[in-house]
Amino acid sequence: MRKQDKINLPKTVETPSRFKNSISKYIIRRNSKCAACGLCAKLCPYGVHIKHDNYAKTIRPKEHKCIGFKCKTNNFFCIDNCPQNALTLKENPALETLGDYRWTPEMLIAHWEMAETGNLPIVDLEYSLGNSGGGFDKIRFKIPEKQNRINIADNIIDMSVSLNRSGDNRIKKVISIPCYGGGMSFGSTALSVLTGRAKAAHALNTLTCTGEGGYPEEFLPYKDHVITQVATGLFGVREDTILNAPIVELKYAQGAKPGLGGHLLGDKVTKEVAALRETVVGNSLFSPFPFHSVYSVEDHKKHVDWIKEINPSCLISVKVSTPIDVEMVAIGSYYAGAHIIHIDGSYGGTGAAPDIAKKNIAMPIEYAIPKVHRFLTAEGVRDKITVIASGGIRNALDVAKAIALGADGVVIGTAELVALDCIRCTNCESGRGCARGIATTDIELRDMIEEKYVMRRIINMYMAWRKQWSELLRTYGLKSIKELVGRTDLLVNLDYLDEKEKSKYKPAPNFEMIR
Repeated sequence: MRKQDKINLPKTVETPSRFKNSISKYIIRRNSKCAACGLCAKLCPYGVHIKHDNYAKTIRPKEHKCIGFKCKTNNFFCIDNCPQNALTLKENPALETLGDYRWTPEMLIAHWEMAETGNLPIVDLEYSLGNSGGGFDKIRFKIPEKQNRINIADNIIDMSVSLNRSGDNRIKKVISIPCYGGGMSFGSTALSVLTGRAKAAHALNTLTCTGEGGYPEEFLPYKDHVITQVATGLFGVREDTILNAPIVELKYAQGAKPGLGGHLLGDKVTKEVAALRETVVGNSLFSPFPFHSVYSVEDHKKHVDWIKEINPSCLISVKVSTPIDVEMVAIGSYYAGAHIIHIDGSYGGTGAAPDIAKKNIAMPIEYAIPKVHRFLTAEGVRDKITVIASGGIRNALDVAKAIALGADGVVIGTAELVALDCIRCTNCESGRGCARGIATTDIELRDMIEEKYVMRRIINMYMAWRKQWSELLRTYGLKSIKELVGRTDLLVNLDYLDEKEKSKYKPAPNFEMIR
């Protein structure tokens, strides 16, 4: 890309939540004194209050747009300006029951807002840090030097990632953002969600992955943006689906449940799911661990060669978990002929992944990335293979931190579902457990969500993330996401700072755009 080439960014479309009453940080109530004068709607610049004919009293405020008590210093603060004293404001007590240590209530609410508007939240929310007490929550970007900042427009900053760096004659696949969608199978997730993700990947010029549930024909219009996965259960793996794919992912292990293989419980195996997976309705499906034909790099190379022989143009991605010798797995995959090494750390997976596994087995991804990056560099092959990381990467700054640690890009799963109104109830394994109609195959629940809604919400979220990445790069004088790869010198870990130094990083900057 030339210095001043402009990038065509997909358009964002405001896409409000499917649910009438969105969950917000603040609650605003009108009491019986309200005279429906409409003054609050006239004063509020954020669109919290709506005046509709003469019935403002009956229309509930859009509370998720309210900036809360911070507005008290403004001359348009609705609570103080109401002539009838009919408005009250308080923090939402539901936040005490929402989310968890990694996905906090404020992070969830912020992602819903980004998915609705395509912009960063105006409400005072901490959406780049959780309360886990470790991992990416302890890693921060250093406070930047002001003289390093450059002024460059968002649509000039290069966020692209090349997925074929091998120099072979296969496709030169380049994605326009440093993220693509993680494997979610037909069976684990509603078909409208899967096809909506594929539509979003097409619009964003990135990718999404089938998971190990086979290749629904609804993916065919977007096949250039769909990775097909060959996992240990070989569910739905056929020659024609491998021929459709620009990238085939050999899934050896998943960071959320290494040593266990995949599982899909019987109440999610409907007639359609069973047909695609070539199995029996209502029968629980368990993928073995590992591929019983692979016990060495030589065996692994036979798998890679098998896929390459079927599809002479596709790229090969190898998905592995993060054992202590993950760097040896990475170099073995390179010599086996893979184009992408996809390392998947602990805390990946949806609510269907067992906590006992994802909290205790695989190496956290923030340790695995620099280990792989340094080893491949020392071996002289780092520029010949693409390193993709996943496993608990929740937000735009997590993505940037993973890249600064040494990844070329990341795979996103849970955040895409959060964009679709997921509340992290962790009932993903149950056929009727998902109250939001996302992780379900139930005939009633799956109709709650439309493809277009999925596409727009995911596009909006990534465009909001892109604004954060652009601001971060500008702050450090960088013009491309590629320049951030391996820049550990821009990071600090709070565990290695004294209390005085730690105080400088509380709270961490969200790298927000000036609005």
